[in-house]
Amino acid sequence: MSQPSVVLATASYDHTIKFWEAKSARCYRTIQYPESQVNRLEITPDKRFLAAAGNPHIRLFDINSNSPQPLRSFDSHTNNVMAVGFQCDGNWMYSGSEDGTVKIWDLRTPGCQREYESRAAVNTVVLHPNQTELISGDQNGNIRVWDLRANSCSCELVPEVDTAVRSLTIMWDGSLIVAANNSGTCYVWRLLRGTETMTNFEPLHKLQAHDGYILKCLLSPELCEPHRYLATASSDHTVKIWNVDGFTLEKTLIGHERWVWDCVFSVDGAFLITASSDATARLWSTSTGKDIKVYQGHHKATVCCALHDGPEPSS
Repeated sequence: MSQPSVVLATASYDHTIKFWEAKSARCYRTIQYPESQVNRLEITPDKRFLAAAGNPHIRLFDINSNSPQPLRSFDSHTNNVMAVGFQCDGNWMYSGSEDGTVKIWDLRTPGCQREYESRAAVNTVVLHPNQTELISGDQNGNIRVWDLRANSCSCELVPEVDTAVRSLTIMWDGSLIVAANNSGTCYVWRLLRGTETMTNFEPLHKLQAHDGYILKCLLSPELCEPHRYLATASSDHTVKIWNVDGFTLEKTLIGHERWVWDCVFSVDGAFLITASSDATARLWSTSTGKDIKVYQGHHKATVCCALHDGPEPSS
């Protein structure tokens, strides 16, 4: 198979991962995933591999192959893996699990290289753009910064006691971080560089974004500048697009019929892909708020999506 310029994948409770042609909405490849549901999908920066986070393993698939078998399996978590992502060069992968740990995996060697104990089920992990800090959010409402150079937790905060942090997102330049929780609230902090390596959180805004759960929050990418947006996907069946300058509501994306679990911006922020319990994924224009394509083919809830429509990093 030739390298697609746009890689779009979704996963569902029907135990499949599907690859789609973004413009035509045609599904061109289905991978059976019988062992568990897939909680999260992530594409490597070079567009070669897709990581699928399941229970309790992570599987790595070749995007440019028709093989139904994973290239590799990462197996030391003991419960649902809820978060997965890659370092900017694609050399290592990070993950967070309901087993209460955050792990780092070198893709060039077997096994898990590092493990951090969060002491509560981890729902979300993001990598700071400096590539040296992981930030996790857990079921008990804790946010922790893991300093990869010092190999320790450098910062802890609890925005709302006993309210699970469902999703974290960080601005591409490292200037802002947003945490979304089960009460429909987004907490926004400025990230200040201290004299030490520790990232300091300065409270900036509290946004009551939805009445239901926020299942995913996501800040817009670099090529969206000078516009900066925050997308929030909710159990209230909607996705909202907020202007980060003042946190005013720009658009409400209405069309899904059930919970919206995941969303991802196109590289320029002009489009948003969403995944919903109504068994569909949708492509939206962020400027008009209208859906352009519906990706139909899953038989149960579509719970995660991944998109890579940017250039591969120059070697």
